[in-house]
Amino acid sequence: MSSIYEKYDLKQVINASGRMTILGVSTPSAEVVDTVSYGLNHYFEMKDLVNKTGAYIAKLLDVESAVVVSCASAGIAQSVAAVIVKDNDWLLENLHAAPLSVPHDIVVPKGHNVNFGAPVGSMVALGGGRLIEAGYSNECSPEQLAAAITPTTAALMYIKSHHCVQKSHLSVEQAAVVARKHGIPLIVDAAAEEDLQCYYQMGADLVIYSGAKAIEGPTSGLVIGRTQYVEWVKRQSNGIGRAMKVGKEGILGLTQAIENYLVQPKTTGAEMVANMTPFIDNLNTLDGVSARVVWDAAGRDIARAEIKFDEAITGWPTGELVQALKTGDIAIYFRGYKANEGIIEADVRSVSADQLHIIFSAIQALISGGKHA
Repeated sequence: MSSIYEKYDLKQVINASGRMTILGVSTPSAEVVDTVSYGLNHYFEMKDLVNKTGAYIAKLLDVESAVVVSCASAGIAQSVAAVIVKDNDWLLENLHAAPLSVPHDIVVPKGHNVNFGAPVGSMVALGGGRLIEAGYSNECSPEQLAAAITPTTAALMYIKSHHCVQKSHLSVEQAAVVARKHGIPLIVDAAAEEDLQCYYQMGADLVIYSGAKAIEGPTSGLVIGRTQYVEWVKRQSNGIGRAMKVGKEGILGLTQAIENYLVQPKTTGAEMVANMTPFIDNLNTLDGVSARVVWDAAGRDIARAEIKFDEAITGWPTGELVQALKTGDIAIYFRGYKANEGIIEADVRSVSADQLHIIFSAIQALISGGKHA
């Protein structure tokens, strides 16, 4: 279907940034695509489909309950609404008019109040919550998390992500202990994480995943957790969840993707290193460029190529170089979180050897041509 690019005058993309929403996240397998197609072409009683696929996923993951949602950020909003509304029919229909006496504060470590492409706080507000920060941007201990709890606290939230501050922040297990001690639920946003069971096993009441990132399903999300809390999330389909509903094809596609994900061998960090080594060696032949292997900051088994530019030699401010690579004939996207330090990272999970050579050649051409060529 290369004609799709021509039909709509779209640029071809090389995705060296990882499973990123701005590029369409991932490319599901043929079996998942076939399941999506089947879903599109058949009718179902949707409540039955939601309940039975959820039960099937829960059995696969050995958790109490599960539900497919439209995406991970919708999972955050609906999970927040779930812990506020619970079984209250009036609140379900009047969430944002709830009296202040209804517990609605969501306590988050300050270093987890991040923008993942949209602010965490916006998702909390969509769910009728008020975000309360605990600790400081460079530290949040179990004691500091507990100190932020008041009678109006509805839940604790933990964002497990490379976007968050890792330094001096408590673990999921420690947050679960605090939640249990105070009798309130713990919501874990694990959107891009690869382990679909560990955070539940650590004591989280609701855990949220992106269906399209590590799992490589269609655009979708997954919420797993304790039965009562997941049932409350499901109730939101008649509340704020109506505005973020997932279709039959997404539900079936993600369920199949999870089933595949649990049995298919995953690309290891060591294999990623082997794939990127020739690319790194080539980059290290360029004046003003040094490349090396680095590992995922959030602890996942993901190796990336870190590329450091000596701007005095390359003649390019790194941010402008990254922009030039995006705007070439083929749009090349990197992880540019450290561009202000002269550093970018390449994630090779969705990049072929030929594409890595195209990336190298593009960098080489820009540097040899000079910034104003």
